[in-house]
Amino acid sequence: MVEQYGKVSRRSVLRGTALAGALTASALSVRAVPAAAATGRRVAVFGGGVAGMTAAHELAERGFEVTVYEPRALGGKARSIAVPGSARGGRPDLPGEHGFRFFPGFYHHIPDTMRRIPFAGNANGVWDNLVAASEARFSRSGGPDTIVPMGLGKSWSNPDDFRQSLSSVIATSAKLPMSDAAYFAERLLVFMTSSDARRTGQWENMAWRDFIGAQRHSPEFRVLMSRTLTTLLVAAKDDHASTRTIGSMGEQFLGNPLQIGNDGPLDRLLNGPTSQVWIEPWTRRLGELGVRFVTARLRRLEVRDRRISGARVADPAGRESAVEADHFVMAVPADVARQFWTPDILAVQPELAAMDRLVVDWMSGIQFYLRRPSRIARGHVAYVDSPWSLTSIAQNQFWSRTPLSGYGDGTVQDCLSVDVSNWNTPGILYGKPARECTHEEVAREVWAQIQAHLGGKTALPDADLHSWFLDSGVTWDAARQHNTNADPLLINTVGSWSARPQPHGALENLFLAGDYVRTTIDLATMEGACESARRAVNALLDTVGSNTPRCKLFPLYRAPELEPFRRMDAVRYAAGQPNAFDTPT
Repeated sequence: MVEQYGKVSRRSVLRGTALAGALTASALSVRAVPAAAATGRRVAVFGGGVAGMTAAHELAERGFEVTVYEPRALGGKARSIAVPGSARGGRPDLPGEHGFRFFPGFYHHIPDTMRRIPFAGNANGVWDNLVAASEARFSRSGGPDTIVPMGLGKSWSNPDDFRQSLSSVIATSAKLPMSDAAYFAERLLVFMTSSDARRTGQWENMAWRDFIGAQRHSPEFRVLMSRTLTTLLVAAKDDHASTRTIGSMGEQFLGNPLQIGNDGPLDRLLNGPTSQVWIEPWTRRLGELGVRFVTARLRRLEVRDRRISGARVADPAGRESAVEADHFVMAVPADVARQFWTPDILAVQPELAAMDRLVVDWMSGIQFYLRRPSRIARGHVAYVDSPWSLTSIAQNQFWSRTPLSGYGDGTVQDCLSVDVSNWNTPGILYGKPARECTHEEVAREVWAQIQAHLGGKTALPDADLHSWFLDSGVTWDAARQHNTNADPLLINTVGSWSARPQPHGALENLFLAGDYVRTTIDLATMEGACESARRAVNALLDTVGSNTPRCKLFPLYRAPELEPFRRMDAVRYAAGQPNAFDTPT
């Protein structure tokens, strides 16, 4: 196999720590903290991912004194990861990542924040670095592929029109029998005409596979309409994923063909490496607003009189220090946050104990650097039959600002960035799940699964492969013969909504931000992280009685043509009756 860039040396870690220290000093020198922030307005934010940076941004704009404590790297899972040892000839290291970035047009919170991050030459700040993908490809290992344009679809005006329009689109694009396509359209109509009470009370407690009756339909239907919409898109299993969650995504992708109210085109990406065109400008903006950054890991929270009285953090050398603040924002992932819920905290806010029921799984990326541009698709590709549920994007075609030839040794012309969504199913080369494969085996296996789909249709020769890089959060344990993952992803399983907390509870000065917090988008995404942080900040503003404007919150689209049916369904659900379109088959 070709050269891999997967191991991070101690020197690289120390260099990253030094950079973080330099960043802290730079941020401190940019702008003095406003005098108004000195009393009762100090906020400690634990976690420097999208949620933490959003909270810091919103608070700093409102005059709060904010310190962000982040143990690894600002940007969290959204950041770029420099591929260690890949730089040559004065060029920077190749850009790696946890997984490729994806900004659907129905995202509103992240784009709103992006517009407030200055970027040289851009009238709309970082938002202008978003570019549209024109198509998506659904590749099959044993049959023809499907190319789906990402433009506007056909309009509809009533339920019958919706069913006919969507079933026609699905039958044509997915090559399904019309009977299967019509059935799926009918089921999505049931969801879209369901009231909020039914969505939370009934569909939240039913698996997507059961909702669409996957087992009663063709194998193609099960693969495309059940598995693809769950495992490939949100790293979930169709027999575990909540209908409420998956149905909401179907409503946004398929139920709004004219993209009414969207922030932009349906499928968008960044025009360069994530850190360069988003995270680093964002960090600079926060520094200008007076935000401090400290490289440290939270050790514990201290409680007194129904308040967080303080916290302890440790620097990279393990030295502990006290954090004193008036308000504390927990912007760490769910699996990290619940480690800090001590008996003292749960005595005040017992609902946090339910977070133990939240499920996390793996969705991590691997990048293949190519010597020639790839011609796979002008957008995302789903490898429908891959046992590891692979999706990819060829990045250089979108990176007009920073072509890949300017990185590494200068010979890389493209990067096929691949998300691996299923780490638990045996692969086709070694017969092992990804969790039990060495990094070299993971790379070979992913490459083989992609080639099995593209063979005879699109050239991706071995000779084009320059090198590869696996997400540095995935670490091989040679003694135990399996991988560990520092960055698992929350999975919206059946009934999990009740285990997800509100951004604020009985602990007066503790606020929660992260994609596990209850949000409108209801999905583990950058958008969910951003929305949750805004809700946490609004709760903080309410608590202190601030007269500053609240953070803007955006609803998901719901077709106004169906609103009368949703109102009718609220009555039917309260009376114990099924949705009017939910007829026996």
